[in-house]
Amino acid sequence: MSEPVEFGVAVIGFGTVGAGVVDLLTKHQDLLTERAGLRPLLRGVGDLDLDRPRGVRVDRSLLTRDVEGLIRRPDVHIVVETVGGTKAARDIVLAALRERKPVVTANKALLAEQGPELFQVARDHGAGIYFEASVAGGVPVIRAVREGLVANRIARIYGILNGTCNYILTRMEEDGATFDAALQAAQQAGYAETDPSLDVDGIDTAHKAVILASLACGRPVPFSAVGVEGIRSVATVDLEYARTLGYSIKLMAVIRNDPGGVSVHVGPCLVPRYHLLGQVRAEYNAVLVRGDAAGDTVYCGRGAGRYPTASAIVSDIMDAARRRQYAEAHPDAFRGEPPKIRADAYDRARWYIRLMLMDRPGMLARAADVFGRHEISLASVVQREGWHDTYVPVLFLTHPAMYGAVRRAVRELARLEGIGGLPVCFRIEDLAGDEVPLSSR
Repeated sequence: MSEPVEFGVAVIGFGTVGAGVVDLLTKHQDLLTERAGLRPLLRGVGDLDLDRPRGVRVDRSLLTRDVEGLIRRPDVHIVVETVGGTKAARDIVLAALRERKPVVTANKALLAEQGPELFQVARDHGAGIYFEASVAGGVPVIRAVREGLVANRIARIYGILNGTCNYILTRMEEDGATFDAALQAAQQAGYAETDPSLDVDGIDTAHKAVILASLACGRPVPFSAVGVEGIRSVATVDLEYARTLGYSIKLMAVIRNDPGGVSVHVGPCLVPRYHLLGQVRAEYNAVLVRGDAAGDTVYCGRGAGRYPTASAIVSDIMDAARRRQYAEAHPDAFRGEPPKIRADAYDRARWYIRLMLMDRPGMLARAADVFGRHEISLASVVQREGWHDTYVPVLFLTHPAMYGAVRRAVRELARLEGIGGLPVCFRIEDLAGDEVPLSSR
């Protein structure tokens, strides 16, 4: 029996995820070798801070601040970038690709904002970029879309892609906590940063949505094409209304890939409580992919954290090593010109619109008149009973309507005398009924 082929790995960035990668590579080295016939050898770990405890054991001789020297070493064959951010990470990725070395990264912001440039450099130098961990952590959704569903035209992707937001919304729904209290709980549990803006304002989810949308249509979707709303506007009364109607509220990435173009939106959505996505709790992520041949497939698991993310990175390391060993081409991504982008205004959906109306005669009729002028048909109106305050929450559920019309109506409603606070407007995604037949390809 022949000896396994050895290959060298450099990990750049020794933070939470980088430490997890180092730990898995060393503890599972024999397991990886047995399964793949290729033996990963950790050649070095690059970071500016080499003294802070990481909770993993590593030979001090492997630690270095000379990142450029580590990348250039001839015994390093694969470079792992776990620095995060975009500036330093971009320099690291480009340096490795120009050395013709594959790069493994979890950096969704870098790929979403600069993916076309990086993949072009990778093509020019015969290297590859592997990024399974960039979306949904340990959930292998990238490989599923790119390889497992290669025979499908991907028509829809619905994703709960941020564990912090899902944890906050779960605490609000199940415990009746306010947004601020749920956010504080998420911070104390280690799910939310001190500054949670990237998560709760939807930016992190938008970065991941760009990557999924680009894979779905096979062309680079620009980050600027994503409509983004966060979860700060979600109140406990909205979660109570949603539950009464048979829905949960989730921060969703919604990707529509139609013959007329691609649309990508991130924002709070009502999804059926009985559906798999409606039952995803706490810090878990889930992605539903709708193909024209396979139909709906759902992927669920931990979307972040040291070991779930490290698991996906090590999987990519072994994939890169196998392709290098057998001279296999790396599946490309972000190739060609951007697809046609459908404007948000032309997205059609049912809508949940909640107003705080002054408790006096005629207010309901005035609000309904605004919807009528914008040709938005109302399916039902619900007023909460027992609300003892100047303003009463009133819910309007619409029939399918264009987002542009809804947005104009909401702006007008916000200026209406007798409205307390800004209107709240969420999409309703029933997650069924729009399957794409093979004949439409």
